Amino acid sequence: MILRLATLAYPVTAPATMADYAEKFAALVAEGAAGGAQMLVMPEYACMEAAAAFPGAGDVARELAAVCALRPQLLDLFAAEARRHGVWLVPGSLPWAEDGRVRNRAPLIAPDGTIAYQDKSVMTRFESERWGVQSGHKPATFDTPWGKIGIAICYDSEFAPLVRAQTQDGAWLILVPSCTDSVAGFNRVRLSARARALENQCFVAVAPTVGAAPTLATLDENIGYAAVFGPVDRGFPEDGVIARGAPNTPGWVFADLEQHRIETVRVHGAVRNFRDWAGLPDNSQAR
Repeated sequence: MILRLATLAYPVTAPATMADYAEKFAALVAEGAAGGAQMLVMPEYACMEAAAAFPGAGDVARELAAVCALRPQLLDLFAAEARRHGVWLVPGSLPWAEDGRVRNRAPLIAPDGTIAYQDKSVMTRFESERWGVQSGHKPATFDTPWGKIGIAICYDSEFAPLVRAQTQDGAWLILVPSCTDSVAGFNRVRLSARARALENQCFVAVAPTVGAAPTLATLDENIGYAAVFGPVDRGFPEDGVIARGAPNTPGWVFADLEQHRIETVRVHGAVRNFRDWAGLPDNSQAR
């Protein structure tokens, strides 16, 4: 069964009102669905631009508080658009304040509006030192009509064991919502995504924020491009790039993906990275 996936280079702006933000979000989902996508992926913290509509924009703490308070309204918006277009939707991640803790949480919304969640496991210095964001639930996999998938939020993609746990649990596709403010930061995510696709013989899709919003402290500068990577092996492009957009250019990137191609290359590939990982020595026992 073919999954038509769309991953978004999200154009960051500074909406004047929540209605403006909701209109923009709805238009982006409609555009992705119009391209035939059955699953849409948006970036980490893309919803932080909604803070521009409230007093305190330009201050990292006030932006965090504003968007945390908007959580019910945002989730209603996200679920409504998934239902409207009959798509699976990762609307990016959002800061989630609960029980005195803040987590970075990515919803996965089914076409009927049902919501599952993946928390980020490893925080960047900005998240831990400026916002006090803490690790949440461990990496999980999610059942879809196309098989199991996983979500690795931005920095999590740079830690091989996190994604390995998801692929060992059956994920053949990993979604990476990201938000980076430098070429170096985006390259870390990009190169990590390609490495995860190679070593696990799976697909990895990256959805970044792009553009500038000088009035926002959180999303002031955003660098990257949307892309889908796969195994570097038989039946795949020689560089492992399935699809990619132009650097710092907003828009959806589409790819038609099939789980059986992953199953085939893991058995009949020139190499068997996914299988051979199990034969590696346990480095934790090294002296």
